[in-house]
Amino acid sequence: MGVVPRGAAPLFLHRRPVTPSSCLRCTLSSIPSPTSSQSKEVCNKENDEFLQWLRQKSGTEISSVLSVGSSVFGRSLFASKPIKAGDCILKVPFSVHISVDKLPLEMIPLISNEVDPESIATVALLAEQKLGQKSDWAPYINCLPCLGEMHNSIFWSKEELEMIRPSFLYTETIEWKKRLEKDFLTLKPAMENFRDMFGNVQLENFLHAHALVSSRAWETNNGVAMIPFADFLNHDSTSRSLLEINVKEQRDEVVADRNYAVGDEVFIRYGKYSNATLLLSFGFTLPFNCYDQVRIWMDIPSDDPLYAEKRQLLHDHPLRKPTINTPKEIEGSFLIKQLKISKGKILGIPMALRAFARVLSATSVTELEEMVSEAAKKDGRLARRPLKNRQREMQAHLILFDHLDQMIQSMMPLLRT
Repeated sequence: MGVVPRGAAPLFLHRRPVTPSSCLRCTLSSIPSPTSSQSKEVCNKENDEFLQWLRQKSGTEISSVLSVGSSVFGRSLFASKPIKAGDCILKVPFSVHISVDKLPLEMIPLISNEVDPESIATVALLAEQKLGQKSDWAPYINCLPCLGEMHNSIFWSKEELEMIRPSFLYTETIEWKKRLEKDFLTLKPAMENFRDMFGNVQLENFLHAHALVSSRAWETNNGVAMIPFADFLNHDSTSRSLLEINVKEQRDEVVADRNYAVGDEVFIRYGKYSNATLLLSFGFTLPFNCYDQVRIWMDIPSDDPLYAEKRQLLHDHPLRKPTINTPKEIEGSFLIKQLKISKGKILGIPMALRAFARVLSATSVTELEEMVSEAAKKDGRLARRPLKNRQREMQAHLILFDHLDQMIQSMMPLLRT
């Protein structure tokens, strides 16, 4: 990732998407306290040790206006002094990152390029975890949530996953877990070659460490990195504050996007993530998420008299540009999300989905040929404009309505449980 100096066009880091911890921690007076004085003492000691370590490790003050506390999201950062929009509220030197460059050089060639960058960063975290209190990052690692405190959907029980079976999150969770298991098997030989550094790492250890990395790391100029203290900032989809790289000063910074009074929790935005992504990657959802979206699946009915013709048509005229992750698709998934317009916001039905419904509505080869001819006269995109036959256009929208209604009805029994 390229970097630019502060003052020019800033480089903003987006938090890697895969929960806030529910662990009891030190609190401010305005925030609910832990349930026991003993827990509070442990939390106070933990936070004091972490902040002392951070000052020593960084050699500078990270923030003079933020304090560590607890909220409903777990460990959080709060304004300890009044903050104004535009204030730089946090400065974390690159030197305190946990990243791949902490691994021994002789180990790097043993790591496959096919492994996800987050999984490689997970190896670095596992090495530090094995060191225990001897690790230079021990006070930070001690603050991270244990496995039982992680709420990412990959840690859900079978019964819990069954509750979301009709949704795409169910499939994404299963596929994500399979991918992580594959990464673990790929990385295991490399870790076994350095057993003194890693010990006997099991899949459960890897999944836990990976979830910590995925939910707390950012992509930096040194690859995926965990950034102590900065990762205590919780996510607000409406926030305009992002983590910014200051190359000249060799540090990461956060600039406040709004005013905060003493005691207010301070937020940033991890990225423009849907609730499904937040639940998969971070273990939480937002009740009002302006970036939420719904993925739906539509395909050509197998009993459609024009099944072969429509399949060939969509193969020859793909409705979306193919990418590495979504090659030429003749049917598949579509995203419905909120769109901003001049007078407010509307629910956006993707043009590709409308086009797909128009193809499905065709009852003759002639109608399909007319779509191709009409596309050739315009920008070449198939069925992007309303059909001239109003009855057929209405039929296309009815197909969409019926499909969406069936999806909603399939969810209702689960919502009632």
